[in-house]
Amino acid sequence: MLEWFQNLLKRETPKDALGDRGENMAARHLRNKGYKIILRNFRCELGEIDIIAREGKTLVFVEVKTRAYDDPTPEEQVNVTKQQQILKAAKYYLTRYGVPQPPARFDVIAIIWPTGQPPIIRHTEHAFQA
Repeated sequence: MLEWFQNLLKRETPKDALGDRGENMAARHLRNKGYKIILRNFRCELGEIDIIAREGKTLVFVEVKTRAYDDPTPEEQVNVTKQQQILKAAKYYLTRYGVPQPPARFDVIAIIWPTGQPPIIRHTEHAFQA
């Protein structure tokens, strides 16, 4: 039993260094564009949102995809299933605002960061609709 428990603990997923660097770069990119970062890595039982920011009066839910390559594109990896998961988590997050809720939109930031090269950032505003 002890061996089984020790093996279970060893299976924890390692931190995704590239993903973490990409999320940090995406947050910096948004700040440089005048967005206010409200929350990073929001998690609830319905899903997860990488960055929640505010642009003016609009809440912006941002999915960040960081890859070392561009085929398939990171944006393509935000498929319908992922969009639905983000939508559910966003709806849950918005319940704390009461009625009326602030305007909201969904953006995707794709970061292509090949080893030893500077990153390329693509920010798609209104990437998908609720």
